[in-house]
Amino acid sequence: MNLTLKIWRQKDANDKGKIVDYPVSGISPDMSFLEMLDVLNQELIEKGEEPVAFDHDCREGICGTCSLYINGRAHGPQTKITACQLHMRSFKDGDTIYIEPWRAKAFPVIKDLIVDRSSFDRIQQAGGFISVNTSGNTQDANAIPIEKEHADKAFDAATCIGCGACVASCKNSSAMLFVSAKVSQFALLPQGRVEATDRVLNMVKQMDEEGFGNCTNTGACEVECPKGISLENIARMNREYLAASLKG
Repeated sequence: MNLTLKIWRQKDANDKGKIVDYPVSGISPDMSFLEMLDVLNQELIEKGEEPVAFDHDCREGICGTCSLYINGRAHGPQTKITACQLHMRSFKDGDTIYIEPWRAKAFPVIKDLIVDRSSFDRIQQAGGFISVNTSGNTQDANAIPIEKEHADKAFDAATCIGCGACVASCKNSSAMLFVSAKVSQFALLPQGRVEATDRVLNMVKQMDEEGFGNCTNTGACEVECPKGISLENIARMNREYLAASLKG
């Protein structure tokens, strides 16, 4: 396959940045999207040019670091996959592919296609955990009965990998789906109810302080989420937040 790549290049956070064209040839349809970028970077290195910086780690759809906006969609044209799971067979010979970083105030560009998503980490630190006193007679978690429906929904929420596709897809750059998934995975379990009030108040407060926008109610976040996190979690978080607010 012969392709034309239009890639966002930005040397640092202060640089204006621009789209740069790169022709690539000999691309196999069986390559992953990141392997195709590896081929491009190898060619650039051999020419003595600066390779394109992009985030990646596990390349198994688990870590959530390969955050790319491909042809106007988070993670590209397929649904419920990350960029590393996207294969070049999804494109045709001669195609032009636009590759950009996430666009959000709370996700400033570090370099090229890499953005700073530490805002997600700070939201997690504000309440996305359970404090457990391990001294004395701590009850075995496996001994606590949990309704299967609740356990399944908590597990589904916990599959969120924090990639930020929900933010990138939202017109307001809202982080509601991400935060609601982190709230839900604890709110649905008895172990998480102890700190439920403080958790939702603190995480929503931190989300607002990070500069994320309000929910648009369009559902783009769920559509583009590689793990299919449901909008139901946002409704649950809103209920949790209202109840916590009334408790004062």
